[in-house]
Amino acid sequence: MLPPRHRLLSRLLASIIVISGIGPARSLLAQRQSEDVLATLRRGHPRLYVTDSELALIKARLQQDPEARRWYDALQARAHKMLSEPTVEHKVIGPRMLEQSRAALDRISTLAFLYRLDGDRQKADRARAEMLAAAAFRDWNPSHFLDTAEMTHALAVGYDWLYSYLSPDERATIRKAIVERGLKAGLEAFQRKAWWTVVDHNWNQVCNGGLTLGALAIADEEPDLAREMIDRSRASIVLAMRTFAPDGGWPEGPGYWDYATEYTCYYLAALDSALGTDFGFEQMPGFADTGLFRIHSIGPSALTFNFADASARAEAAPQMFWMARAFRRSLYAQHERRFAAEEPDIFHLVWLSGTKVAPPEPNPPLDASFRAINVAFFRSSWDDPDAVYVGFKGGDNAANHSHLDLGTFVLDARGERWALDLGADDYDLPEYFGKLRYTYYRLRTEGHNTLTIDGENQDRQAKAPLIAYLSTPARAFAVADLSGAYAPKVTHARRGVALLNRRQVLVQDEVEVTGSVDIVWNFHTRASIAPAGARATLAQGKAQLEARILSPEGARFEVISANPPPPQAQQPEVHNLAIRLPTVKGRVRIAVFLSPSGEVQEPRIEPLDAWIEAAGAGGQ
Repeated sequence: MLPPRHRLLSRLLASIIVISGIGPARSLLAQRQSEDVLATLRRGHPRLYVTDSELALIKARLQQDPEARRWYDALQARAHKMLSEPTVEHKVIGPRMLEQSRAALDRISTLAFLYRLDGDRQKADRARAEMLAAAAFRDWNPSHFLDTAEMTHALAVGYDWLYSYLSPDERATIRKAIVERGLKAGLEAFQRKAWWTVVDHNWNQVCNGGLTLGALAIADEEPDLAREMIDRSRASIVLAMRTFAPDGGWPEGPGYWDYATEYTCYYLAALDSALGTDFGFEQMPGFADTGLFRIHSIGPSALTFNFADASARAEAAPQMFWMARAFRRSLYAQHERRFAAEEPDIFHLVWLSGTKVAPPEPNPPLDASFRAINVAFFRSSWDDPDAVYVGFKGGDNAANHSHLDLGTFVLDARGERWALDLGADDYDLPEYFGKLRYTYYRLRTEGHNTLTIDGENQDRQAKAPLIAYLSTPARAFAVADLSGAYAPKVTHARRGVALLNRRQVLVQDEVEVTGSVDIVWNFHTRASIAPAGARATLAQGKAQLEARILSPEGARFEVISANPPPPQAQQPEVHNLAIRLPTVKGRVRIAVFLSPSGEVQEPRIEPLDAWIEAAGAGGQ
């Protein structure tokens, strides 16, 4: 590795190059750096993530940290089960072999790293068998390149971590597979300008990250191939890294935030351990703050605001440990430790030594607005499991994995999720990512907690900026401009969502239509519902939520089934608490008050223009 002084200089120079963009007209400095990219390559193995000298720090932490020791014991139990599982097979489901690639990565990384910690040869033997099985595949399904990238990562980690355990012939076999099925397939994709090489979402980070791992693992044996792959991936991944700006929000939602940041951290951690540089990517705007998006996106119910094909369940994200170390943000590690306790991953141990880099940090502010993606979060407390929590989005219907859901929200209170996002449907439904995508209920506008007009979907290319945001103890809110979603049937449409006194929620819509339209206000829930005109009582367990229509006068709640026909996902327990407004002309205001606290004192209704004015006066 470079000495600290030279390493810092390298990072500063690389940062200038990355932030200014890497294009065909590279500076002489960038060209020289590209040519010399392997000059600082750590010789020998292991060089990926954790060197043998760093392994001692993790072993020491396992002795000092009882909680981490429990994670270790749970991973040992998982590894024991892996010993008797069949190895991966070349099995494609729909367009994907991804299940097999992920199984290989999980088994190889878990078994190989535990072998490094405990010396149990059974684990090394089983990891070797997994690698040889994958190496024997005719290909790694490059038509769905995520499969190739993740399998390349899996074999790269095993090759590097078990290098001294493998025989020369086994190394040659695995190395050839990484080269032929991984790196050469990747370079061919770059040469034909495959779509994933020029996008700015999770595919970019996963494909470039997995390929770079493969290149670093075999860089001393195949330097020219490795150098070309590192250079090409480095020029491509900057496109996705820019998506984190300015404040760490991720337009693909919390589920694909996890996937994107996971491979971003794999990529950066491997560059750092193998080359002693991150090419300046860690300094790109927003990336150091992106852990806050993860933290804010999880409600007190332990469910996420799962927009954009995301699952509501908050999965473990061991990359938060790496980011805690890289950015000296102990809050990230504090937050992740509870997920590690429930679902430990081997990378929780890999990055364990970075989880106590500073004294504990206080919780972040109760509210947050992520400007580039137009999403806001509000809550009454970080420590109370019964806290009130709202996630609200304007957003971009054209974002990758998006649903047609501008203006949707989720609501937690008293330990329950009341207003829910149904999440993704089965990716193997016909044309799920094609022409039939927005015919499926979970992706249509009617399947979200927003307005539908004349029963139609929102415009697929529409954006809804947050035009106001305020965070004060007594009142916190955001206002989204939904006009583009419903044009040309409306001249303007706005939605405001407010958390009042940290106890109740107000959802207020103001719509002006060009002719005569039917409007439906939607609220999806698993609660039992007792409607009574302009009021409704929702119940889950011992908890209740009171809903009241404050405007327009005469509007009534009704309960509609939210269970679509097969083969779509069935959800008979979900209902839509709806308000139907037929033949609306001119202007209409819809205001719904939601109270989980038992208090029913209704707020004074003010026009959204007053909200916007208050936000301008109050600042953010």
